[in-house]
Amino acid sequence: MRKLFLALFILCFSLSHAQAPEKWSSAEIYNQIKKLNFLGSVLYIAAHPDDENTRLISYFSNEKHARTAYLSLTRGDGGQNLIGPELREQLGLIRTQELLAARKIDGGEQFFTRANDFGYSKTPSETLEIWNKKEVLSDVVWIIRKFRPDVIINRFDHRTPGSTHGHHTSSAILSVEAFDLAGSITAFDEQLEYVNTFEPKRLFFNTSPWFYGGSEAFKAADKSNFISFDTGNYFPLKGLSNTEIASISRSQHRSQGFGSTGSRGTQIEYLELLEGDLPAENSDVFEGIDTSWNRLKGGKEIGNILAEVENNFEFTNPSKSLPQLLEAYELIQKLEDAHWREIKTSQIKKIIYAASGMFLEAVADKPSATPSEELGVSLEAINRSDANILLTSVELTPNNSVLKPQVNLLNNAGWESNLTFKIPETANYTNPYWLEQEGSMGMYAVKDQNLKGLPETPLTTRATFHLNINGTEISFEKPVVYKFNDNVYGETYKNFEVVPPVDIKFQEDVLIFNNQDPKEIIIQVTAKTENITGVLDLKAGPGWKIEPVKTNFSISQAGGSEKLKFRITPPETQNETRLLPEATVKGKVYNQNLIEINYDHIPDLNLIKTASLKLVKLDIKKKGNHIAYIEGAGDIVPESLEQIGYNVTKIAISDISMSNLMDFDAVVLGIRAYNVLDALKYKQDILHDYVKKGGTMIVQYNTNRGLVVNDLSPYKLNLSRDRVTNEKSEIQFLAPDHPVLNSPNKISRADFEGWVQERGLYFPGSWDENFTAILSMHDSGETPKHGSLLVAKYGDGHYIYTGLSFFRQFPEAVPGAFRLFANLISIGK
Repeated sequence: MRKLFLALFILCFSLSHAQAPEKWSSAEIYNQIKKLNFLGSVLYIAAHPDDENTRLISYFSNEKHARTAYLSLTRGDGGQNLIGPELREQLGLIRTQELLAARKIDGGEQFFTRANDFGYSKTPSETLEIWNKKEVLSDVVWIIRKFRPDVIINRFDHRTPGSTHGHHTSSAILSVEAFDLAGSITAFDEQLEYVNTFEPKRLFFNTSPWFYGGSEAFKAADKSNFISFDTGNYFPLKGLSNTEIASISRSQHRSQGFGSTGSRGTQIEYLELLEGDLPAENSDVFEGIDTSWNRLKGGKEIGNILAEVENNFEFTNPSKSLPQLLEAYELIQKLEDAHWREIKTSQIKKIIYAASGMFLEAVADKPSATPSEELGVSLEAINRSDANILLTSVELTPNNSVLKPQVNLLNNAGWESNLTFKIPETANYTNPYWLEQEGSMGMYAVKDQNLKGLPETPLTTRATFHLNINGTEISFEKPVVYKFNDNVYGETYKNFEVVPPVDIKFQEDVLIFNNQDPKEIIIQVTAKTENITGVLDLKAGPGWKIEPVKTNFSISQAGGSEKLKFRITPPETQNETRLLPEATVKGKVYNQNLIEINYDHIPDLNLIKTASLKLVKLDIKKKGNHIAYIEGAGDIVPESLEQIGYNVTKIAISDISMSNLMDFDAVVLGIRAYNVLDALKYKQDILHDYVKKGGTMIVQYNTNRGLVVNDLSPYKLNLSRDRVTNEKSEIQFLAPDHPVLNSPNKISRADFEGWVQERGLYFPGSWDENFTAILSMHDSGETPKHGSLLVAKYGDGHYIYTGLSFFRQFPEAVPGAFRLFANLISIGK
């Protein structure tokens, strides 16, 4: 237990300082040497973050010591967020970093395609049409050709369309096709300018009892084409079993609520062979594949040297291995195989760096800079071994500032210096590369072939330290970082960013007008460099009046800001537009908004977007004013309701009492409240009594797994997995005369135009006769679904359950969603 606690503490500490440089222990150096001596690769393929089998990734990385990677076709933009309000591309950024955090723990690498997670899809045919099958397939082929896996493993079964998420099946379909195409010179031949064709040896499907409907069916299945092996290995050097590592890795998917408790003991995994020859040994995917240095011309000598390093490694003095490591490094540089030369050079350099106790760092004197700006960079180098190390030069990129100290780094005697660094005028801002250009519903737009597949934008600001170690010339690249001392956490690292000189920020993303009254808005202009003076000018569509149209601003200090006030008057009729700001500074126009995303378990994230404010004039009426909102799994419904004039009070579960609730016209429960708020089960009687005494209770969607109560409503109500994913699905009114469709707003089919991503999800499948089903909808080829909106009279009040995805429609200011929700609140008033 003590070992497990210590290992968990180390892992959690490293993740809380997610941007700090890695510092390997002797045990980790030894594990990396074993990886250096294994020349085999495995690629695991699925659709989303959290689809991956972390047990297998950790097993291949830590037990077999193979290069192991996970290719997630999407970044998970279409999911829900259990830790905050971010959705769509901002959620995709979070989930990308959660995957990278998971890979740091289980030892894998991470890749993506350009496929955009547009939301739940029921069939692979729909998925591949929206994604652009050819382009996503080309990305899968590209990753195979780049990573060159001996073995590919699919998470899902390509032969069962319609049985699971369409993205899931599509990932397997594309993998099967790419397995054959990657070796063809006629398939996606434009890639061959950068990579060679490659033919993987084997393709497997990672099957389990789940895919057979249960243990009994799986037990009876024909397994003649299967291999199986135990992934429950225990690693004494880590103090953890493989399954414990896997659970810690999986628990990084916090935005999806995938916290996992570690397990110990035997854990059998099954792989069904799809392509290639079945291994003679029923437990080794690499059987018959040479994974030693002998697979390379000139590799035998390297292998002999590194075998001695592994066999004679001294945990108390890793630097004793440096002479042989350097000898192997020089031989690796002579390998003819460019792929393995690059891979093994990168691996052995990291080992040499760690074994020497080397520490190299370049720290900027501020967290960000703008193009053309000069800043200072503090350099540090220290050798904590007896090796003869000469620091010949340090070079800063991209503007190539160079320092040539020609200093011997004696054991534990640090060297420090400074350089002035100028950001080029043409430097690109630090931003996710896949969000730089406008994409489509199903695809991100990425033109640069070398960027495709990468999890992050490569850092362009870096320092290269040129060294001579025991007579061997070797260089190490380090990113320019920003470091400061936090009073709580101590030494804290952040990525250094290149940003626009002006950050333009609205207080909200959407501004809704439900009458002709003008509204005042505040735009915050923040300077990212000193002495910023300019003019802010606003533009909007016809019919919208802006006062003043433009105004001056002047900010003397970097980080300082000025709040500018404007008055917006809407047109008389229902209308929407984008309010677009432009700041003119020294003749150049800037319109960027810097969005910051901060969570403890991932690095701080910045997203630079075009600043805009969606303005919406709604034809909307409402009854009632005061709403109590019980927050669920993260949404902006409360803020959205405030936009249309409601007074919204967020109440804690501990404050739910009859005396408190009776002051409100309605009580609204946030999405998945009954999945994430365990204490709600103690307040259910109070909530239902509130309804009985005349209140209105609106419950938004919950999943049918993990409910904290047995009875969601005062009447029988059973959730299903029914959902309607086509946001344009035709709507039928089952109760056209019901108040929620007529008062105070007359709801028509036009109110369901412009919906995004989906109609709704996890509709009730059966319910008590006291409920009235209001709407009918369905996806193509399916039976009508009647459970999206149910209303029941209970005592003197109304209980409403809805699976409609208001939480997605409100951020996009879909007018009909607001009008319908206002009717739900208004019922009975």
